[in-house]
Amino acid sequence: MEIILLERIEKLGGIGDVVNVKNGFARNYLLPNNKALRANEANKKLFEANRAKIEADNAERRTAAEGRSKDIDGKQVVLIRQASNTGQLYGSVSVRDIVEALVEDGAANVTKAMVELERPIKSLGLFDVKVKLHPEVVVTVSVNVARSPDEAEMQKQGIDVIAAMFEEEQAAVAAAALEPDSEDEFEEATPPSELAAEEAPAADDAEEA
Repeated sequence: MEIILLERIEKLGGIGDVVNVKNGFARNYLLPNNKALRANEANKKLFEANRAKIEADNAERRTAAEGRSKDIDGKQVVLIRQASNTGQLYGSVSVRDIVEALVEDGAANVTKAMVELERPIKSLGLFDVKVKLHPEVVVTVSVNVARSPDEAEMQKQGIDVIAAMFEEEQAAVAAAALEPDSEDEFEEATPPSELAAEEAPAADDAEEA
């Protein structure tokens, strides 16, 4: 379908560009969200008649978004979740979770439509997530997914929590392997010299027989 863009769309073009897109993309996203018009003669004339206002409105929204971006860009939010010892979450972190965390942290104007998350987060760690405040204003926030505030702080400092935990477990296993047997085991065991003495008479009896 041929459409006229009413705002900048990544990988497609800017305001006023006439482009071809898949019918589903146009009907399900661009047209209902007022991001484009069908490129027929009536709409082309309508767009040109209103181009100045459309561009002015866009510039105003962009300026407002740039102002908000200063308080959001680089922000880190912490999400505490249960996870296995391998770092896999019992569940996942969704766009909704990230938006709620940002809003609680003061980013009041962030909506789900602004957060670009290719797939739900399903493991512990730090994740960079893009937030599109405006088609031309994109910021990055850090999502710190941890099992506790202490682990979140470790991850913030650049420590791989899962790797550190694995190293501790391996160190504990190695330490246990190097520990001597208990005193009871030593007391119960018969010294080799005594075993030899006990076996000697049995050997002499066999020779006499």
